[in-house]
This record gives sequence, C-alpha cells and structure tokens, in this order.
Amino acid sequence: MTATAAQWLQRIRELPLQDTIKIMNVCGGHERSISMAGLRSALPANIELIPGPGCPVCICPEEDVYEAIQLALKEDLILVAFGDMLRVPVNVGKSEPRTLAEARAQGADIRPIATPTEAVKTARENPATPVVFFAAGFETTTAPVASMLVEGVPDNLFLLLSGRLTWPAVAMLLDSGEAGFDALIAPGHVATVMGPEEWQFVVDRHNLPAAIAGFTSESLLSAMYSVLRQLSDARYFLDNCYPDLVREGGNPSARRQLARAFDVGDANWRGVGSIANSGYFISSEYVRHDARKRFPGYADDARKRAGEMPPGCDCAGVVLGRIYPNECRLYGKACVPRNPIGPCMVSDEGACRIWWANGIREQVNLKKRQANS
Repeated sequence: MTATAAQWLQRIRELPLQDTIKIMNVCGGHERSISMAGLRSALPANIELIPGPGCPVCICPEEDVYEAIQLALKEDLILVAFGDMLRVPVNVGKSEPRTLAEARAQGADIRPIATPTEAVKTARENPATPVVFFAAGFETTTAPVASMLVEGVPDNLFLLLSGRLTWPAVAMLLDSGEAGFDALIAPGHVATVMGPEEWQFVVDRHNLPAAIAGFTSESLLSAMYSVLRQLSDARYFLDNCYPDLVREGGNPSARRQLARAFDVGDANWRGVGSIANSGYFISSEYVRHDARKRFPGYADDARKRAGEMPPGCDCAGVVLGRIYPNECRLYGKACVPRNPIGPCMVSDEGACRIWWANGIREQVNLKKRQANS
C-alpha cells in the first residue's frame, strides 16, 4: 500500500538528521504544490526547501521578449504566445510598451494561446497573414511545439523559439561550486519526456542525492524522504519517486521529434547568462518556419548587456536559489502580481508569484537572515 503524506512526514521526522539540510526543488510546478500544501511548515525546522530555476517564463531572455514586442508592433502579422508571456516586462523607457499586453493595447494583434494546436488553427484561419508563434518553455512545452512542426504546419506559420533544457542550469549551478544545496528534487514532467537518466550526473559527478518527484504531496514527500535517507546513510543514488509516468528513456517519440525539429546549443537565460547546451534552435529542415529568418532585423543583441532584470529586481537570485522570494528588495512593495516588476512575479510557476498567492506577504531582510544563520 502506498504511504500517505502523513506517513512520509513521520518517516522524515524519525531520520537522525541534526544539521541544516537544503533541498532544491527545480520545478515551478513542484514549488506550487509544496506551497499550496504547506509542506515547508510541516517539515522539521532544519530542512530547507529551495525553489530552483524551473520557471520558463522567468528565465526567457529579455531580448527575446523585446524582439516579440517589436515584431508585433512593426510588422503586419498576428503574434500568438502562451498566456503568461504577455505580462513579462522588459527594460524600456516609460513611453514604450514594456510587455506584449501593453503592445496589444497599442494596436498590435497579439493573442494568448494555451497549446500549439491553437497556433496552427490561427494560421489556417488567417491564410493571407503571417502568424508568429512566440514559443518559450522547457522540454515539456517545447516537445509539443516540435511535434507541431514535424507533423506539418501552414506556410504562413513562423516560430519565434525560446525553448530551454532544464538540466544544464542545474549542472551550471553545481559546476560553479556555489550551488547552495545538499540534495535535488528533479522535475517529474521533464523526466517523463526526456527520461530520468538526464539527472544521473547529479549523483555521478557531484556526489549528491537526487530523486524525481511527481506533484502530489505523497510523491514530493517520498522524494524528500529518499534524499534525506540517502544523506543519513551516506549512500547516494538517483531515485524515481514518480514511477507511474517516468520510465527509462522517457518518451521516445517526443525525443525523436525534438531531435528532428530542433538543434541544441548554448543559450542565454535571463538574469543568469549563457548556459552551455541549454537552448533549442530550429533545425535546417524547418528553417523556412523560423521567424528570425523571415523577419530579420528585430533582434537586439545590445539588450543582452542592458541589464537582464529591472533595477532593484532580484529575480536572478531567486531563480538561482540564492535567495528566497520574499528576500527580494521589491517583493510585496513595488512588485506585486497586479504590477509585476520582475518575471518571477508573473507566472504561476514563478516562485515570487507562488509565495504571494499562498499568503506570504512579509518581506525578509536578507542581510539579517545571513547574519543569524
């Protein structure tokens, strides 16, 4: 019989753990489940759960959002994007639109969608108009975009791709020597597509315990128990605590379509910088559907040097797991969900938005916490 959440919590409390242990949960969906279920307050006080770089909206490069805004404003086309992307701000003057939503208010034809099939539908319904799909996301949302291309799309549909792979960001953190965590909870949906093997490097190269979790309290707590037990026993391995969906090799069909539609190369992450082999790029087979080839001249490399986050925004520290959301200088003051300054307050997978939605309103002084730790 599968253990209940209460039983997993009891097992965690019975482990002989004295020191403070920091567990990074990579996935934004995990962070939402943890916060909604109140798992932080239920765990022993010496266990810290650190949100990681698992929000694709948060790390989408500013220059990509800016390019989408300029395309929509200056070309006679329809731009479609996943809903959260419409509210991601960029650093511009007060007279310019800072989000896709503001560009739409100025007359650009920008439409939110939920799935790639809606992009195809929009293109078919408007055959005389170019349709640009601004596709930002990790493997789980990029795989359906790859399938869309492989299965065939209308000639008037173009892709402004900002897809990223998850594991290279964690590898970058660990390789830096300043990761700041003792164990890893790996994302279940990514492992469902790509296979659990992608996360074996955490154990093999860095000698840290790791477990793949689903999104229920039971699955998350079982993964936490696994890595804590591994630390207690000093015996580290990659544990699959989401066996209902995660299988060795992942989803072979999805992986084949990703490999056919896209190449992998170094890519920029907002607030983080370039990460090796972390980005998807349209392959030569589908280059005719590349919006950057069809509408050249809107990419602005200077924006990479203009400051990734807005002034005062500490989203980069949140994404990298170096501070908690409410340790950002703007959290709950200038930056709230109705007026997000940084991208971490925009998306349902952004840690700042999740914490705010779950009632955390008090800002914490980072320097005081560090002095007391």
